[in-house]
Amino acid sequence: MAVPQLTEAERDEALAALPQWTLREDGLAIHRSFRFADFSEAFGFMARVALIAEKHDHHPEWSNVYNRVEITLTTHDAGGLSQRDVKAAKAIDALG
Repeated sequence: MAVPQLTEAERDEALAALPQWTLREDGLAIHRSFRFADFSEAFGFMARVALIAEKHDHHPEWSNVYNRVEITLTTHDAGGLSQRDVKAAKAIDALG
């Protein structure tokens, strides 16, 4: 079963509710940067995000360098942004 891609209006509404996330240039993904006190904090955050990703069966594209974590969310099955990405972003934001 295909996952529906958000319409432009749905995407704009979702981004309004996710002010710390930015739309990728091609409009097919959202991105957020995180900074922590040190690597240990960054790694702990990534472990918590990994648990969310497994629970939702929706995994981020991400990278980590020392105290920085970069996360990009897109739904490959939808060919761009979907409600899965919005839910994941909200769950990640709730981590504090």
